[in-house]
Amino acid sequence: MKKYNRILVTGGAGFIGSHLVDALIDKGYKVRVLDNLYRQIHPTGKLPSYFNKKAEFIKGDVTNKRDWLNALSGIDAVYHFAAAVGVGQSMYDIEHYVKVNSLGTALLLDILANRTASVKKVIVAASMSSYGEGTYKCTKCGLVRPPLRDERNLYKKDFEVYCPICGKVVKPVSTGEDAKQNSNSIYAINKKNQEEMVINIGISYSIPAVAMRYFNVYGTRQSLSNPYNGVVAIFMSRIKNHKPPIINEDGLQTRDFVHIRDVTTANILALEEEAADYQIFNVGSGKPVQIKTVAEMLIRMYKSDVKTEITGKVRKLDVRHCYADVGRIKKLLKWQPEVDFAVGLKEIINWADKEVAVDKLDFALQELEKRGLR
Repeated sequence: MKKYNRILVTGGAGFIGSHLVDALIDKGYKVRVLDNLYRQIHPTGKLPSYFNKKAEFIKGDVTNKRDWLNALSGIDAVYHFAAAVGVGQSMYDIEHYVKVNSLGTALLLDILANRTASVKKVIVAASMSSYGEGTYKCTKCGLVRPPLRDERNLYKKDFEVYCPICGKVVKPVSTGEDAKQNSNSIYAINKKNQEEMVINIGISYSIPAVAMRYFNVYGTRQSLSNPYNGVVAIFMSRIKNHKPPIINEDGLQTRDFVHIRDVTTANILALEEEAADYQIFNVGSGKPVQIKTVAEMLIRMYKSDVKTEITGKVRKLDVRHCYADVGRIKKLLKWQPEVDFAVGLKEIINWADKEVAVDKLDFALQELEKRGLR
């Protein structure tokens, strides 16, 4: 018999949430979804065709306490994935981000603290963005956590990261969960705030809580018209429309890309394994991939003749390198990322529609450009 039978997934009509809903239902759980079908993610304002019809759906907003109370009725465990997502947008849409991410989470926790729900476990979506720059190794000073790079250097086309102690060039290494979170955007601050609140209330009220720090998740159902959904989607949209992928700096900056199937497996383990209780986990591949390489792989897979456009431009708040140390989740949950990056890219290409609404994407990217955030 399952310890948790009825599961609520907020944001369950979205990219990560919908894959989780499918997996939970396949495993025999009863699933309820709370989602407001926000038009930036769901342009039609309607449930997507992939939404699992076996799931109960409630259209509601996490900033509305009544919607929370309605959605939590009879629920044993909550995956709180509903969020306003995107670093750049968060720097000019501040009230919206704080309201959805921080207040939305506070309303859930207020209900749990006052025992007006039967919830026995909470899993919250956290983010690698809360780390800021990743961890680096200096030949002189050892492991260091540099701050954001000096913009004066960036505008001189010096994209290197320097030791904050001795000033030498440093090399990236994996970043573990115990690294200080140097959050440098409203979104990153929100995600840090969410995980800290959830873990704090969980410990205080003996409600097992888990924070999953996702790195760059990619896969099917990822919006190709939303500029805040990741570089893979942006590059695909441009290549499919015979436009060059536009790359900032020199293209050698790296990110950690983790496939949605691996993320879904990790999320299920976070629910089912007691070893996950009150823990914070990195959820990444543990492998850094250069942004230039991502564009080149997609171009080859599309058999396109477009060329990458490496601009040398810089974007405020961008980190140079950050990739996951996944030792903790491997040890405690016996989780292992399994989907090869090239295989995952081919899968998302095969899934994607032939027509992409790139006009909205370009318009939104131009908005970021105007504000110096792209």
